[in-house]
Amino acid sequence: MPGKSVQSVRGVRDLLPEDAALWRSAEGIVIRTLEEHGYREFRVPVLEHADLYLHSVGEDTDIVQKEMYTTQGSKGRIIALRPEATAGIVRGALEHGLHRGRHRVWCAGPMFRRERPQRGRLRQFHQFDVEAIGFAGPDIDAELIALAARVFARLGVEGLALELNSLGGPTCRAAYRDRLREYFNDHVKSLDADSRSRLERNPLRILDSRNPEMAGLIGGAPDVSEFLEPESAEHFAELRALLDAIGLEFRVNPRLVRGLDYYSRTVFEFLTDRLGAQNAVCAGGRYDGLVEQLGGPPTPAIGWAMGVERLLELARLPELAVAEGAYLVLLGDSAVLQAGLKLAEKLRSECPGLPVLMHCGGGGARAQMRHAGRSGARYALVMGERELDAGTVGLKDLRGESEQTEIPIQELSRVLRGRSDRTIPDHG
Repeated sequence: MPGKSVQSVRGVRDLLPEDAALWRSAEGIVIRTLEEHGYREFRVPVLEHADLYLHSVGEDTDIVQKEMYTTQGSKGRIIALRPEATAGIVRGALEHGLHRGRHRVWCAGPMFRRERPQRGRLRQFHQFDVEAIGFAGPDIDAELIALAARVFARLGVEGLALELNSLGGPTCRAAYRDRLREYFNDHVKSLDADSRSRLERNPLRILDSRNPEMAGLIGGAPDVSEFLEPESAEHFAELRALLDAIGLEFRVNPRLVRGLDYYSRTVFEFLTDRLGAQNAVCAGGRYDGLVEQLGGPPTPAIGWAMGVERLLELARLPELAVAEGAYLVLLGDSAVLQAGLKLAEKLRSECPGLPVLMHCGGGGARAQMRHAGRSGARYALVMGERELDAGTVGLKDLRGESEQTEIPIQELSRVLRGRSDRTIPDHG
């Protein structure tokens, strides 16, 4: 009796080979763009102590309260699958001394959040995370925003809207938080349950509400720009001037606060209207207090995260080039199989970059040629007992109408290199 079929976990998905090829192509474009700007890869674990996110992302955030996947560690500490990458990068930078000096780094990989799956939102999703640690001025803010825009341009993503805001430093944020609390307390009967729970602990989070019934109330809330200290106001003005200088269009959104507690001063989002409710494709900002908050010295920093799944829904990638591969058809006994394996290894050594597929599993000439045609290879290489005795290989162009020709084995590598342009897909 057959067993019950096993399905994937809800909120995660498989990436089939044809999709994986598109991912690799897009990832290659992103990585090359980051490296051209001087950013280097920094790989951090997917497992961290849950305390890391409590002290960085914020105890009152949905991520910490509702969405983290956690388990009990060996010494009683709670371990979490990473829901975002910035906190782990800062932890790693502190642990290995990278908070000293200036560093441009990037990280890519899966993140995990327990939330209701929908279009553009999975429980295992993937992000590119880009961070600049040790830079204080608005010039790095502008560079990072322009870098994201260049990634979008190279991937053919169009129609995005860039929104900016400044949350100011700790002093003005505290004053703004108090004023927001007063405002929302005056309208407490109009708050939904989530907003009431945030009112005392962090009223800024109310501005991040996606409840359409709250839109009017939030629209009437005090504006953070009224509370910016001179340094933050000047920083934000210089950033806007830099973006104007390079012709990057943006809109100042005074209600943009981002959902994580570590942000300060600059915050920004690239938005689309093509993905329904999940409209942010790239988002980030400054977190000048996070290194100190996690035990290090005062260290300015800024970064952004870009969702790969959402990115690929919007991208218009160039068609992947087809490799001019060869399919080895083997017709005969074990001697032919041995000679075929030797030939395949010889071609892989002498023709680097040329895909060589060797037929496995037996079958007659007609069946093997059908497999060769379906493989996408340009050439069929036929070896049977006759060819083995003669020291030749039959060469058949699967995309043309020419007859099969006999090529001496010692000449085959040279002939294939000459016949094929061997255009290899660029996956980075």
